[in-house]
Amino acid sequence: MGKIGSPKELQSYREGLAKKRSDSKKVVAVCCGTGCNASGARKVAAAFAEELEKQGLGEQVELRPTGCHGFCERGTLVLMHPEETLYQRVKPEDVAEIVSKTVAKGEVLEKHVYDDPVTGEKHVKEHEIPFYKHQNRLILGKNGAIDPTKIDDYVALGGYGALSKALSMGPERVLDEVKRANVRGRGGGGFPAGRKWETCRNAPADKRYVICNADEGDPGAFMDRSVLEGNPHAVIEGMIIGAYTVGSDEGYVYVRHEYPLAVERLTIALEQAREKGFLGKDILGTGFSFDIKINRGGGAFVCGESTALMTSIEGKVGEPRAKHIHTVVAGLWGKPTNLNNVETWANIPLVIEKGADWYTSIGTKGSPGTKIFSLVGKVNNTGLVEAPMGMTLRQIIFDIGGGIPKGGAFKAVQTGGPSGGCLPAEKLDIPVDFDTLVEQGSMMGSGGMIVMDDRTCMVDVAKYFLGFLKFESCGKCTTCREGTRRLHELVTEIAEGRGTPETIALIEELAETVKEGSLCALGTTAVNPVRSTLQFFRDEYLAHVNEKRCPAGVCKALITYEITDACTGCMVCKKRCPEGVISGDKKQKHVIDAKKCIKCGICRDVCKFDAVRVY
Repeated sequence: MGKIGSPKELQSYREGLAKKRSDSKKVVAVCCGTGCNASGARKVAAAFAEELEKQGLGEQVELRPTGCHGFCERGTLVLMHPEETLYQRVKPEDVAEIVSKTVAKGEVLEKHVYDDPVTGEKHVKEHEIPFYKHQNRLILGKNGAIDPTKIDDYVALGGYGALSKALSMGPERVLDEVKRANVRGRGGGGFPAGRKWETCRNAPADKRYVICNADEGDPGAFMDRSVLEGNPHAVIEGMIIGAYTVGSDEGYVYVRHEYPLAVERLTIALEQAREKGFLGKDILGTGFSFDIKINRGGGAFVCGESTALMTSIEGKVGEPRAKHIHTVVAGLWGKPTNLNNVETWANIPLVIEKGADWYTSIGTKGSPGTKIFSLVGKVNNTGLVEAPMGMTLRQIIFDIGGGIPKGGAFKAVQTGGPSGGCLPAEKLDIPVDFDTLVEQGSMMGSGGMIVMDDRTCMVDVAKYFLGFLKFESCGKCTTCREGTRRLHELVTEIAEGRGTPETIALIEELAETVKEGSLCALGTTAVNPVRSTLQFFRDEYLAHVNEKRCPAGVCKALITYEITDACTGCMVCKKRCPEGVISGDKKQKHVIDAKKCIKCGICRDVCKFDAVRVY
């Protein structure tokens, strides 16, 4: 079917698609997000296509390449409907057996099912696996059910129904619904989207813009990328509803050039949306017109900041500017501009489809809905997690994440990306929402969550993030440019054993200056890692300064490696030492030449007998 000319035609078209999409039909969904593609997902999907035909199942079984399923460390993931059997770490050579036994006969191959690293229990179905069981996947849930290159998959599951409903409601009622839902921006600040939309709508102008911020730059964060790759139409539909509400006819998606798959699938989705009449002139026959362009960013972290992003779209150097007048009044090319991030836009169709009362029944009063987190670091189950606001850090890290590998001790979690803060174990039971995290000295940010165990040095963590932010500072304002550089120097002095008590005092004074004096949020929040680690892990700083000791055994200038009597002489460390400075015969205790040791830690990592000590 070509262009859909009315809400009634859309409903009729959807009903036709739904009839073809029986819930009882066998479907093999292969995760083809960027993470699984790195594990060889494309070859796995190709192997399934070949094997299904070879075994005569091509007509009965649908092969569906999908977006990210979230459990990235277990890729390639293969989800088989209608049984919901989830296989992990599938390789092309596994496919023939999976097709002949599981797809054709329903036999479960235990070697591919999830094996809980803590309990040892095996789980066959996706919803039984703790990683998925404790989530509420409002946004990510459709990733496993949709081929993002086929708009019909999205429409069949109700896609663009919220747009149809919004067009019948009128912009005022849509705005009221978004305000009542208290949708807060998922890009970092948590500002209420409805209030932003209302200001933009009321700003006097002959032209307004809407923008999707897909410039996701936090290290280890890939929430927005995965939503764009897995369900681009949800973002597009949200933007169209937003544009209709504020009175815009032109929108942009500002996406990183480093996200080629997201750009590819978004481009396809936009073309298909135009063909169906969801973008362009006279959308669904209502007279409303709107279209979206893609603008690819060069990868500068600062371009995630709203004014820098708009400056970049205008073709100038991506630098922030003072917000004496908010961008919703004078933004892109001086016109009222409403900017939300990928996840925020993807929430909008749900709010319109199911209503504000439903939306506010999820999460907390001040932070309704869910939030997608990139759960990484020293945790058993890494990947993308979507949890209701208000879930505690303990529930996310231990119930969903499976806790610390090898029974290690939890030490801290950093939320909010490089501009966030590090929270210690005593904060594990705080609810995760926008306001609580700020009260505790951290922030939600875009949703990065890095878990650290007792082998993590918090001075080293602060040094790493200050180094990142120093490099990413655009240099426009002195406090950020010089302040982050100097803070990095001071923390490095401590990490290298050259710090004094006065160094700590100077860090605290300078951090306050950078926070108060910087032009944009990159500078004002850049101090969060060092301030929060000083607040909660001050003893570690004092150990570095007063005792010239790194308690976690990380800072090279302050540690020495030694092999203890627990050594069995297995010779593994000797063979793996890159400098060849470990000596000893088989079944004899080995010795490290401390003068030549480069302290890379490989000997400690490979020792199965815990015989390498760091002091």
